[in-house]
Amino acid sequence: MRIAAVQHDIVWEDRDANLARLAPQVGRAAAAGAELVLLSETFSTGFSMTPGIGEPEGGPSSQFLVAQAAEHGVWVAGSCPEIAAGADLPFNSFVLAGPDGTVHRYRKLHPFTHGGEHERFRAGEGPVTVEIGGLRITPFVCYDLRFADVFWRAAPETDVYLVTANWPAVRRMHWQTLLQARAIENQAYVVGCNRVGPAGDGTEHAGDSRIVSPMGELLATAAGVEALVLADVDAAEVAATRDRLRFLPDRRQW
Repeated sequence: MRIAAVQHDIVWEDRDANLARLAPQVGRAAAAGAELVLLSETFSTGFSMTPGIGEPEGGPSSQFLVAQAAEHGVWVAGSCPEIAAGADLPFNSFVLAGPDGTVHRYRKLHPFTHGGEHERFRAGEGPVTVEIGGLRITPFVCYDLRFADVFWRAAPETDVYLVTANWPAVRRMHWQTLLQARAIENQAYVVGCNRVGPAGDGTEHAGDSRIVSPMGELLATAAGVEALVLADVDAAEVAATRDRLRFLPDRRQW
């Protein structure tokens, strides 16, 4: 499967502007042969914690992903603030939409306490793994990347981790290093999609989106501008790596 990470800027808290800007970028990814297109964390609003920023589950951001998936015949994913029925606060919800109208959701497990996300967003309950085209895919959102245990827990059923983010430039080395570490220690592909440009609070984002092989090799990378990151991933390569280097069976839970 060919996967694309769309490294893009975000217009602060302007859904309509962002959706209009992202539609042609999804189209370019599909035209380049991508079968799964990954957008950034909070692709439609930026990483905003303004009260009222949440939208109903299945709202305009999710509808955009569903429409783009149907139009281009590909899977399209990204995260957005969604309020579940009966909830008072939104989840940072990773939405994965398929070309046939199928929608899967993963809710960010680790709100970013350092930035106050835990006061404005609810935490999810556990990892979610979806099989698409023979690949077992497990999504995570930004700060989740720092918590190896949830990646470990999902590893036996995962060929590809998707990590969408608004990771700040000041900690870009952490982003780069942790993406490779998660690939190496779990012997799986990791696709990291990070935004570029300044957020509404002035936080700068350097991008550094990348696709990492099960051996930790960089298959595709991007610098600090809007870009399309593409690579082919193969479940057979994950199986062969794990068979050749049988490290996962030695993992112990303490």
